[in-house]
Amino acid sequence: MTEAGSDFVDGVHVFPMRVYYEDTDAAGIVYYANYLKFAERARTEMLRALGTDQSRLSAEDGIAFAVRRCTADFLKPARLDDRLEVHTRVTEVGGASLSADQAVRGEVGELVRLGVRLACTNTSGRPARLPKALRASLRDLTEKNQRGR
Repeated sequence: MTEAGSDFVDGVHVFPMRVYYEDTDAAGIVYYANYLKFAERARTEMLRALGTDQSRLSAEDGIAFAVRRCTADFLKPARLDDRLEVHTRVTEVGGASLSADQAVRGEVGELVRLGVRLACTNTSGRPARLPKALRASLRDLTEKNQRGR
């Protein structure tokens, strides 16, 4: 596990978190759909670490992200009070989209593997170009990812 407060390691964003009671089912195991929430929070914090927050994107640029595709492989369960990290690696940046691989990790290793494709849309739900500065920051991440591998 990385140190608290770390944002990026070799171009991969690391979001530390803990499993709360509200995240679990009656057996104290994280309910599968909550991993999607964890991944969403991590992507939001990755954008914030790049100097962009989604409320500003919406208010100033009139754009938002929508999940176009998501795959998930559930490998091991997380449990109440577990410390987790969500690792987000941007794999592709297009004019109006981006793809990322995400992994939820715990003390016992990788728990869930996700692949997401996001579309950038305007207020009408139509495709919209990523802001130039954000697109450049995301492309820089993909280059760091490739060098760090």
